[in-house]
Amino acid sequence: MPIMLRTVPAAIFLILAVFPAFAQPPASSSWVQGLHSRARLISGETEGGRHLAGIEIALDSGYKTYWRTPGDSGLPPRFDWAGSENVADVEIRWPAPSRHEDPGGVSYVYEDSVVLPVLVTPKEAGKPVTLALSADYGICKDICIPAHAEMKATLSGKGPHQADIAKALAEVPRPQALGAKSEIAVESIERVAQDQPTFRVTVRAPAGTKPALFPEAPENWYLSASEPDDANRVTVTVEDRPKEASGPVPVRLTLVAGGKAIETQVSLDAGQQPR
Repeated sequence: MPIMLRTVPAAIFLILAVFPAFAQPPASSSWVQGLHSRARLISGETEGGRHLAGIEIALDSGYKTYWRTPGDSGLPPRFDWAGSENVADVEIRWPAPSRHEDPGGVSYVYEDSVVLPVLVTPKEAGKPVTLALSADYGICKDICIPAHAEMKATLSGKGPHQADIAKALAEVPRPQALGAKSEIAVESIERVAQDQPTFRVTVRAPAGTKPALFPEAPENWYLSASEPDDANRVTVTVEDRPKEASGPVPVRLTLVAGGKAIETQVSLDAGQQPR
């Protein structure tokens, strides 16, 4: 009996040392394989009391996934954090997308792979955060296919993917006022005709670059944007809107050019006149 009393603690110590995953979930989730894609949660450091994490989606060659606003077609991603522990708030930051045009229309996409930075505020500072994510997203080559993944990771502020998350954060459009004197800017917006819900947006971009404008309005509104003309003017059209809609209606214009991205907030008044 004395021998057993001496060896049991040693056995427990050996089990915990060899299988630390029993103590807590890993700092990053394993890849979840889906059709032509895979996804995982990654973790970084702690900044300003918030944990940095990321949703990483890798795609098979030739496939795309969609930005928060998919464009003419596609599925906007949906993220459910209901199973998380010690989480007060989750904020997703969106790196700038690319404009993709095919016979189905214009879509706003990420190609090859993307990391969506996630800023997590804990309920109790100093304690580990368990981040649980149920993710639904679309992937596309010729047609759009829904994908689903369930992921879980523990955030302690010492995650191994800080560099990847920081790189993605650097690609998030920065807020900028209308008409800002900057190398890349939304210079002005004006109504094309009083009887048409169409606007002309003039943008500034570095010489030799081709700007892309991504307009967004509230849920159930749909805005389309043309490619810029030779004077860097983009035509934005209100294709659909709720019948009961009235102003002012917030509109976010994301501009991407030359590897840089900004976003400018404007609004439409009761007569759909831009302000």
